[in-house]
Amino acid sequence: MARRKCTKIVRGQNAVDGAGVRLRRVLGIRTIKEFDPFLMLDGFDSDDPRDYMNGFPWHPHRGIETVTYLLEGEIEHGDSLGNSGVIGGLQCQWMTAGSGIIHQEMPKESDRLLGCQLWVNLPEKDKMTRPAYRDIKQEDVPVISEKNAGIRVLSGNYRGHGGAVKREYVKVQYLDVSLDPGTVWSYRETPNNQTLFLYLISGTLAADENLEEYEEKACAMLMTATSESEAENDEVRVKSGADGARFLLIAAKPLNEPVAWGGPIVMNTREELDLAFRELDNNTFIKHEKPQEL
Repeated sequence: MARRKCTKIVRGQNAVDGAGVRLRRVLGIRTIKEFDPFLMLDGFDSDDPRDYMNGFPWHPHRGIETVTYLLEGEIEHGDSLGNSGVIGGLQCQWMTAGSGIIHQEMPKESDRLLGCQLWVNLPEKDKMTRPAYRDIKQEDVPVISEKNAGIRVLSGNYRGHGGAVKREYVKVQYLDVSLDPGTVWSYRETPNNQTLFLYLISGTLAADENLEEYEEKACAMLMTATSESEAENDEVRVKSGADGARFLLIAAKPLNEPVAWGGPIVMNTREELDLAFRELDNNTFIKHEKPQEL
């Protein structure tokens, strides 16, 4: 049986963003090509409110989707059009920025803030689509219990169970997988022509050929297939360490499009990027009066 190999491990680096939020930037500008269509992945894990209470005040987005997933803690959010809400533990917000939105994300003081935010690039044809929100509650997410493993399906499909989100633009497989200590877990539901990586949230995980070299938390493990055939699904095989493991399995088909990235805005050309910033300056950035509610 052909197996996907762990060909790259990205541990990222500590960073400060927003108004002073301390985070771990795992994916970013240097990983665009290999992790296409995934642009950025920031991990949050702190029991000190001083690390995150200043939050992410009002800022724009265009040309991407942002996926904020919390395991613990709370984040209040709002946008320039009057929408607001709270993301709590085991909840997710999937936002399609599309043609443009201005919003803020402000973590609330809690015992621990644990989670991550993923940026998914939008295809060129959908960059200027109507903005949309999807708030995913804990009860919306299917949970599949297996021997020594639990799988939460946020997006995509797993063993016949459809995820909480049905994506229109980039079809993302997004699983939250928890493994008991010393457990081997196999997965074969992603075609070989898709990018697939694992983001390790806690515990230790081995994804090497012999399942003997363990990685610790806050790293992205790129799993590469033996061929690029859509008709083939190579196996992903991993093993948890002595304390178990919790990780996200994230996959989607690459866009293979040029990327022009400027802060919170991602377009295909420098000209489109310059236009977006000119529109911010002259107050013509927002193209729709109200985001679409999915």
